[in-house]
Amino acid sequence: MNRRTLPIATALTTAAFLLLTACGSDDEPGANDKIAGVDSGGPKSASPSALPENDVKRPDIQLPGDIKDSFEDWKSSDPTKDAVLTDAAEAMTATNYAITQGDPDEPALAFYHRGNALVGAADWVKTFVDAGLTYTGTVRYYDPELQMFDSKSGGLVFCADESQAFSKNRKTGKINKTPVTKTSYVLYSTRLEKNADGIWQTTELKSKKGQEKCTP
Repeated sequence: MNRRTLPIATALTTAAFLLLTACGSDDEPGANDKIAGVDSGGPKSASPSALPENDVKRPDIQLPGDIKDSFEDWKSSDPTKDAVLTDAAEAMTATNYAITQGDPDEPALAFYHRGNALVGAADWVKTFVDAGLTYTGTVRYYDPELQMFDSKSGGLVFCADESQAFSKNRKTGKINKTPVTKTSYVLYSTRLEKNADGIWQTTELKSKKGQEKCTP
């Protein structure tokens, strides 16, 4: 999935990419766009690990049966990093879920996002709603690189393979399949901050298609 953003230089290093503060993406969704999503697997996203146990009631995000989020090697040996990775994954799935529901005000967005990232996520969902689109298929999220800044903030860079995810007309159900190209692979950079309830919310997000780090 791509969100509206300022142009990003192709040669950005991982360290510099983590410091980006605007959120959004390079492209508007169109009839032939591939998007971050999923494969005809189960109705619920494949979270990287069990959700952290606390007293906070989390949104029940149930993706449609033709959609699956796949998180590959999305785990570390550190409990804190695992919590960050889990909530980062849930933020991506919450946005995907909001697209399928056609609702830029879906509560799950505000649960896992805040600040610039929340504005960008809602705007991204709205572009699909305005275009009369949803999506179908599989997206594989992989190669996560997490850097903890302190006990309450961190930066995460990861890749997404969107080659098996396609936009779909919400009314007719027509799927718009397009050839796989280097733009089917997306580099994401996010900042996460721990809120008072212990949720690692995505506060900044950048994406760029066709980055060498993510292409096969």
